[in-house]
Amino acid sequence: MDAVAVSISSGMSHGHRARWGEALAMSATFGFFQALMPAIGYAGGSLFKEAIESWAHWAAFILLAAIGAKMIWESLKAPGHDEAKGNPFAPRSLLLLGIATSIDALAVGLTLSLLDFPAAASIAIIGLVTFALCLPAVRLGAKLGAVFAHRAEFAGGLVLVLLGVKILADHALGS
Repeated sequence: MDAVAVSISSGMSHGHRARWGEALAMSATFGFFQALMPAIGYAGGSLFKEAIESWAHWAAFILLAAIGAKMIWESLKAPGHDEAKGNPFAPRSLLLLGIATSIDALAVGLTLSLLDFPAAASIAIIGLVTFALCLPAVRLGAKLGAVFAHRAEFAGGLVLVLLGVKILADHALGS
């Protein structure tokens, strides 16, 4: 659901310009990382479980908060400033967002390694479902962004920061 929320906010911040190719790129990136992280977690098994759990929430928070804060900062700048706006669909942004929204999926892979469960099928389903949910989410965000264009980038940045805070809160509360 984090990837879906980021997809919506990215579509909003990019407004009506979020094209199908960009939606496909974001959805594929999120689907890939949501499948990759459990695969890594599964491969690592229980050997690294405690080490990963001790820092994953901080890494996700820092990445999401930094990207969100940058979006908020850019939304508050005066219109017509010379600096180019950030593009959530740029390859570097997609990479960072893909990692940030999927770090907690390492724990899923660790769990799969401890269960008698078909890991490959589970990992494939995770990736495909993420892709299938994120594709329409980007397009929905683009439609919402066109309606709320003057506030969309701020709202998108705020969503990313709040997702980072949620990850920290879930960890602190043991959820």
